[in-house]
Amino acid sequence: MKLSQRSQVDPFLAMDVMDRANSLARSGRAIFHLETGQPATKAPKIALEAVVRAMDSDVLGYTEALGRPALRARISKYYRDTYRVDVPPERILITTGSSAGFLLAFIALFDVGQSLAMAVPGYPAYRNIAVATGVRPHFIDCRDRSQFRFRASDIAAAQGISGVLIASPANPSGTVIAEPELQKIVDVCDERKLWLISDEIYHGITYEHRAQTALAISSNVIVINSFSKYFSMTGWRIGWMVVPEALVRPLERLAQNMYISPPTISQIAALAALDAAGELDGHVRAYAANRLRLLSALKESNFGEIAPADGAFYLYADISPFGLDATSFTKRLLDETGVAATPGLDFDPVEGHRWVRFSYAGAQDEISRAADILTQWCRNLRT
Repeated sequence: MKLSQRSQVDPFLAMDVMDRANSLARSGRAIFHLETGQPATKAPKIALEAVVRAMDSDVLGYTEALGRPALRARISKYYRDTYRVDVPPERILITTGSSAGFLLAFIALFDVGQSLAMAVPGYPAYRNIAVATGVRPHFIDCRDRSQFRFRASDIAAAQGISGVLIASPANPSGTVIAEPELQKIVDVCDERKLWLISDEIYHGITYEHRAQTALAISSNVIVINSFSKYFSMTGWRIGWMVVPEALVRPLERLAQNMYISPPTISQIAALAALDAAGELDGHVRAYAANRLRLLSALKESNFGEIAPADGAFYLYADISPFGLDATSFTKRLLDETGVAATPGLDFDPVEGHRWVRFSYAGAQDEISRAADILTQWCRNLRT
């Protein structure tokens, strides 16, 4: 029997590297996890306390397909408090992680064969979910030649597209789209009647200037966010979407049939986590220290160009000075030192062979030790 063509997507290499790293750890090796964007911290304390209470008192059955009303209302308040943007709770949909948000959006917005513009390098699941749903990725070159910036002019020049997907801060580059450019992107999409999806999963994790939500510019955009990164809740698989009113019911019908409802216990934790800003901002300060430590190590080790890293918790670095392709570089680095990193081919199938992504979402002592090991290994590699 034959598999569908839709199933023939590329592997998520960061997860493959994590599998290999975990296997080595089980054999007794010391491993430094710089391959996945997973905070080393637990869910916020008040979220865990809310879960304990719920386990004793709540049935934890199905919720509404769009999520608990209390959580949707609290996210609405989050937009008022954080961005001074009024988003009615009725336009907020709770999802099983941001991944479910992308899947729902792609199915609802695009027919099979239509084209979605996205940055390269970019998060691999964008293109892989698109392929699996019959949507054609249209790659916008945001490599080092354009300083990894997604520009409105690139959208204006693109032919045959039905939508645009942006991310700010972006993965793997960490670049933030400045508000004036974001305004231009929204304007171009409006003029060309293109759907605009804004991935804002790394909002809250920036180092110079705060990232602006696309909702501050237009109510006609689709925003996808998650409790995984800033809120330190990757394994809880809980996220949200903000959509135009006309999309609420179509997305609800899809969600009912595909997921029934988001995980109840995760919704309870998420509601509490929205009141943990003090604890979470402390995590961001730790990321900032990790960023400086690892950036210093990469520069000392004579890597090539390094992406701007305005936000998120990644450094995307050019390894061409070492004379190895990314797959060989990351394999040797893991096998010889225990430092796990992700080859750039995950994010850029064309030029990713000369780039590697390092995550600095781990504990500060782990990142510092990994930086020392990486520096020494690179010194030996050059000699």
